[in-house]
Amino acid sequence: MKTGDLGVKTTTLEKALEWGRSNSLWPLTMGLACCAIEMMATQAADLDISRFGSEIFRNSPRQSDLMIVAGTTTKRMAPRVRRIYEEMPYPKYVIAMGVCVIQGGPYVDGYSVVLGVDKVIPVDVYVPGCPPSPQALTYGIITLQKKIRGETDR
Repeated sequence: MKTGDLGVKTTTLEKALEWGRSNSLWPLTMGLACCAIEMMATQAADLDISRFGSEIFRNSPRQSDLMIVAGTTTKRMAPRVRRIYEEMPYPKYVIAMGVCVIQGGPYVDGYSVVLGVDKVIPVDVYVPGCPPSPQALTYGIITLQKKIRGETDR
């Protein structure tokens, strides 16, 4: 056996914490409109987001570290979205899912729609589409994992 083949890997504590955070994201149930159906489909057996440590959608913001905002955010709902975000423990992440939540979608001329949830809470990853496919949300979760591990620009 060679000296370098001991099978031991060393890392920093920060890298280990980043790996742990990225592989144990606990999403919050935050379905506001039709995109929520696609969000629920990511839990189906064929996509199985439990591979990424995100198998159980939580109903309490205090048990979640990932908010997936799926659907149209109205001006009446925006303060509630903000409050739920503020109740989440640190570190917390947000995925904006769907064109309605990203920039208003077909309701861009409506008086009651927030034209981008990023005006209410900070967003880490955008998943465009109307509605985006469950595979697109899975890709968004993978992108967020890479961002948490520092593999992409923050």
